Amino acid sequence: MLPSDVCGMNCFWEAAFRYNYMKTHPSEKMHLAVVACGERLEETVTMLRSAIIFSIKPLQFHIFAEDQLHKSFKDILDDFPYEGKINYTLYPITFPTESAAEWKKLFKPCASQRLFLPLILKNVDSLLYVDTDILFLRPVDDIWSFLGKFNSTQIAAMAPEHEEPRIGWYNRFARHPYYGVTGINSGVMLMNMTRIRRKYFKNDMTPVRLQWGEILMPLLKKYKLNITWGDQDLLNIMFFHNPESLYVFPCQWNYRPDHCIYGSNCKEAEEEGIFILHGNRGVYHDDKQPTFRAVYEAIKNYSFGDDLVHSLLRPLELELRKTMHTYCGRVYKVFIKQLTKSIRHLYARRSKGR
Repeated sequence: MLPSDVCGMNCFWEAAFRYNYMKTHPSEKMHLAVVACGERLEETVTMLRSAIIFSIKPLQFHIFAEDQLHKSFKDILDDFPYEGKINYTLYPITFPTESAAEWKKLFKPCASQRLFLPLILKNVDSLLYVDTDILFLRPVDDIWSFLGKFNSTQIAAMAPEHEEPRIGWYNRFARHPYYGVTGINSGVMLMNMTRIRRKYFKNDMTPVRLQWGEILMPLLKKYKLNITWGDQDLLNIMFFHNPESLYVFPCQWNYRPDHCIYGSNCKEAEEEGIFILHGNRGVYHDDKQPTFRAVYEAIKNYSFGDDLVHSLLRPLELELRKTMHTYCGRVYKVFIKQLTKSIRHLYARRSKGR
């Protein structure tokens, strides 16, 4: 049993609702993409593990990686207990031939590959792109459901870069246009790629609207001396000029160190817990933010099939309690609040034979 003080009848009814929803809605494959270069193999695999543990509908992974990583990915993923619901495809890193070198060295190695996913995955209607340092603490199905909330003009969804303007980067330092008050973070990006491919974008380079494949290189040429965060900056510029095209989801769907290292500033996470953890700043691999590292290590070391309460949740809570000397550690309960619910929902589904 899970700790009764963390969950209760609300969890029961949420689980029942999700079960009934899945029963009355046809199964839909969810497409998840990631780009891995350099020493990102372990981090990427841990992200994929977190997606597999809780998700309900079938998952199709699109893994873009340097050639030397392909065999390692295949060896690891072929050993996963998919239970028939997981498929993956490995792709090489590819950029437009005439500007490949310029795109590859933009910001982190290969990061700008994400900009070309609508053009490469031409037969994929919708896609969830995530950075390698993402961990899912609830089913991918739940963020995937935002696609159904898009209005007729929205083509993508992302979370704000900051909740607190006083510590915001874009509003204090950016030398280019950016979306909204504090910009957007592209580490978790949900895309209706059919709409992206069809849309003509307003821009500040020409009075003529340009399609996705036409606008990327001109944007880079105009702003390459003014951008710091590479492809994320280009996305901010695009949605600054086309704000009606973006759906903004709350901070607990892309919870980063910035949300707690200076004090807690993601109210939604305080109320409901963290849904997707984003360990940027390399916090999974150093001792600067032990709260983030503890979650990463717990999911990395979890063995599929083991009891999630005794093998993941309880050991993790013990580790999180040791981090209370940090600002993020003081709010450690937000790191396990949703995770506890996700585990309860998973066992509820299993008890119903799903």
